[in-house]
Amino acid sequence: MNFATIFRLEENLNLDKKTLVFLRWIAILGQLFSINLVYFYLDLNFPVLLCHIVVFVGFLTNIYLQFGLKATLLKDLYSSSFLMYDILQLSVLLFLTGGIFNPFAILLIVPTIVSSTFLSMGSTIILGTSTIILLFVLTFFKMPLPGMEEYVLSFPNYYVTGILISLIIGLIFLSYFGIRFAGETKKRSDALNKLQQILAKEYELESLGGQAAAAAHSLGTPLATISVVSKELRKEVGDNSKLTKDLDLLISQTKRCSEILKNISQKKIISDEFLSSMTFEDLIEEILKSFRESSEKSIELDTDKDTNKIDIKKNPELVYGLRNFIGNAVKFANQEILVSVVSDNINLYILIEDDGPGFPEDIIQALGEPYIKSRSKIYQNNAGLGLGTFLGKTLLERQSAIISFENGGSLDGALVKIKWRINDLIL
Repeated sequence: MNFATIFRLEENLNLDKKTLVFLRWIAILGQLFSINLVYFYLDLNFPVLLCHIVVFVGFLTNIYLQFGLKATLLKDLYSSSFLMYDILQLSVLLFLTGGIFNPFAILLIVPTIVSSTFLSMGSTIILGTSTIILLFVLTFFKMPLPGMEEYVLSFPNYYVTGILISLIIGLIFLSYFGIRFAGETKKRSDALNKLQQILAKEYELESLGGQAAAAAHSLGTPLATISVVSKELRKEVGDNSKLTKDLDLLISQTKRCSEILKNISQKKIISDEFLSSMTFEDLIEEILKSFRESSEKSIELDTDKDTNKIDIKKNPELVYGLRNFIGNAVKFANQEILVSVVSDNINLYILIEDDGPGFPEDIIQALGEPYIKSRSKIYQNNAGLGLGTFLGKTLLERQSAIISFENGGSLDGALVKIKWRINDLIL
């Protein structure tokens, strides 16, 4: 197993210092309250001075953590070091107050669970292993439970073993849950970050037309002034001056700049008209055209059942989402891809089919989640990690779409159904 993978060194994991400080203050105050309650109110005898010394050392470490360390985010190593100390501190307190028979023994697994949620798997394994070893030690080596010195109390071995096993199972279960939860959260966070980057690029490209038109408008006046002045100078110097050729070149280049800006401005106007309102048929035909130019596969559009040709607004989310699913169909199809538009007065459907192997059965229920991969050998060469499907699904769902994945259809391959309510699409 890769060392860097276990400790996730490349991820630069951090734990917020305020979070750790706050958790440790709760633990320290809880320990002080419990110690004094048991000793002074319940009047039970145990090494109270030693317990206070242990808690005081923990108090000093938290003061150092809060005010001595300037960083607001603690690296994996620093965080796990403080959590290891917390395990050792609580183990000493438990040793002085009854070992695993102390009702607060369950708290010994908390630092490992914190690590499983925020830190690397390697740190969690080290902390968890240390906790299990200390639980074994506290099972056999401990001072009497407060108040039990005058009683000859002996717990059956199976009862002691049951307590130990229950604590270990709780530790493993909650740590595993924390690792999985943190991993899934990070995957989704990474995927959403990529989604935001893609959308930012799409909107940036869309805005270039507007910027070009603004530039054409702003540069038009100074270019016209340069052109007028150049022509006047040309008249003044005549045909025999050394500056004649330079002035002719300046006039021609000024005219060329004007033509370029004029073309840019005209393209922007056309683009605006195209973006403002269009039917799904026009939108998909525009997308399919780009795939037909780069692929030799048969890509068809069926609109025979599109009875409600409503106008929609083209936007980057819609275009990118549809391109993802159509692109996947082109990628996995053997030869044929069919995109159908079906609509009535209530719903509109986009059906994307191909004659490929279909969706892998082992992940079809998880499609739409990021970073998934089929184990089937059929898909090894083309299959990715499901990030494109996640991005496309997320983008279209933001446009009120409902997406489902099936195998079969008219081409006996993969079938993606995208559904909208007409009322959600009307401009």
